[in-house]
Amino acid sequence: MSDNGVSAVGLLSYETLVHAVAGAMGSMTAMTVFFPLDTARIRLQVDENRKSKSTPVILAEIAKEEGIMALYRGWFPVISSLCCSNFVYFYTFNSLKRIMVTSKGQSRPAKDLVMGFIAGAVNVLLTTPMWVVNTRLKLQGAKFRNEDLHQTHYKGIFDAFSQIIANEGVGTLWNGTLPSLVLVFNPAVQFMFYEGMKRRLGRGGRRISSLKIFFIGAIAKAIATSATYPLQTVQAILRVNKFHITLPSQENGGFLGSVRSVLSLLMDRIKRNGVLGLYKGLEAKLLQTVLTAALMFVVYEKIAAATFKLMGLSKKLKH
Repeated sequence: MSDNGVSAVGLLSYETLVHAVAGAMGSMTAMTVFFPLDTARIRLQVDENRKSKSTPVILAEIAKEEGIMALYRGWFPVISSLCCSNFVYFYTFNSLKRIMVTSKGQSRPAKDLVMGFIAGAVNVLLTTPMWVVNTRLKLQGAKFRNEDLHQTHYKGIFDAFSQIIANEGVGTLWNGTLPSLVLVFNPAVQFMFYEGMKRRLGRGGRRISSLKIFFIGAIAKAIATSATYPLQTVQAILRVNKFHITLPSQENGGFLGSVRSVLSLLMDRIKRNGVLGLYKGLEAKLLQTVLTAALMFVVYEKIAAATFKLMGLSKKLKH
């Protein structure tokens, strides 16, 4: 088959679509279960004056001050963004996997890393506006300790898009893109370890249990999250943006301005709170992201396998 034929098969195959839908459904299910942990994480990242405490204490404080439903504030925009984001990521990753593995032999860790990085970059460029909006909505109505943080007044997702474009410009929707592009190493490293461990466990056609999938998903995500957490903090601050939090000044726009903002925020956080300040909220993030990723992979594998079996597809899931 020609290279063009292989590319077409990879991009338009039913199997790739199943992986994308299964990935989106898995991530939505997992995030819904562990959503309060994400609420605690983003409060600690953005609200610098909120003291870092154990995750249960932070959750109890938010529930006491703002009501139990505050733990689920912004659920719909986050789930909507997550659904689109993971659909794009899984679709791109599995398209590349079919093309590269079919045309160049068996999958290897280096290939998994490259495919994960490309899929992540495509995902960031397409879905960053949705994440900017859902970060704003998630913090709307929150009681901040930091007086530099100001409340927004959006009626919903579409109103948030409209107000941001009208008041701050279209470019604001891509705030945090630079750290987000650097952070594509997070899912890339995650998928590299996940695919590698899955191949090892599945050698000789051995069946991989849901419990093993849960654990390898958790381990892969823990490694990726710990390595990239400081940039995730900067990403969250940039998404809130200069109209809602005081950011270091930018002398230049564009790429250089973005680089200066990232470096300035990193140095400012270190100056104020020391190096450990870059890891504020890591406990909540690890709990949320590791458990969410582990459950997501379990649901993803189950949905994909069940769909292939239901449709009578002769091809098995590639490990």
